[in-house]
Amino acid sequence: MSREEKKQELAARAAWMYYVAGMTQQEIAIALGLSRQVAQRLVSSAREMGMVSVKIDHPVADCLLLARNVQEKFGLQLCRVVPSGSLADEAIQQMLAVEGAAVMIQYISREQPQVFSIGSGKTLRAVIDALPWIERPQHQCVSMIGAIARDDSGTRYDVPLKMAEKMQGKYFFIPAPLYADTPADRAMWIKHQLYQRVTQRALQADVAFVGIGEVQPGCPLHAEGFITDAQVTALKVRGVAGEMLGHFFNQQGERVSGETDELLTSVPLESHTQRQIIAFAGSERKYAAIRAALQGKWISGLVTDEDTARRLLRS
Repeated sequence: MSREEKKQELAARAAWMYYVAGMTQQEIAIALGLSRQVAQRLVSSAREMGMVSVKIDHPVADCLLLARNVQEKFGLQLCRVVPSGSLADEAIQQMLAVEGAAVMIQYISREQPQVFSIGSGKTLRAVIDALPWIERPQHQCVSMIGAIARDDSGTRYDVPLKMAEKMQGKYFFIPAPLYADTPADRAMWIKHQLYQRVTQRALQADVAFVGIGEVQPGCPLHAEGFITDAQVTALKVRGVAGEMLGHFFNQQGERVSGETDELLTSVPLESHTQRQIIAFAGSERKYAAIRAALQGKWISGLVTDEDTARRLLRS
């Protein structure tokens, strides 16, 4: 047995103890002769490797009502709301991941070949981590953002490959950075025939799954070096409330143009969309971005948390 196989075996054993036997992490640590920190990491690893599938069959009545009201208010085709209360962002993200995976499975389970456009972000990555393995080699996953990071490495936010692996389906990526170095470089990237074929496939997908990003110092685009301190400040001055795939919009959901548009290579998006685009986003720090995306009708479906849903209905 290889080292990696031994790690997976230990993670599976810890998962059985935690989720089935109801043991605490301290009890697991003692049983396995490990520190509590190692036991905690093993349980987390089991979830990340897709060993654990959580399903709650009984809906929360308040959340069902909130989802229906948000769906009606913003003209959505689909809305799901998970409990949140005063939970931390990490806990909310895990709940969104479980509910988001349940939504995705409705599409993945179809026998007819499907094409999925996949966006980016931590929440979307958590949703795909929560997906069970299901054999659907007839389906396709298409990235909506460039697969190359600033330092020429593969970007951590390119998540459709993991989804394709779970379905054993095909994966198509955009052979370009999210932001080109210069407008001339962008023109070169987007003229490439492979780029044009992949983006066209993404635009014609049966459904798109995306995240919604906030725009402020320390946000993912800023933390990963895609936009600078000065650009964050300039975007805030222009009233930017959120972004999707690097497309910025204000509190009213109107597109906000800027210097980054001349460098952006991600798949085009537009407000008042006619496409089926389902977003996964929640927590207080993302509220303004979520509300803006709804105001501008950038999305047709939303999976969010109850505190965010209540604020949306009061707005």
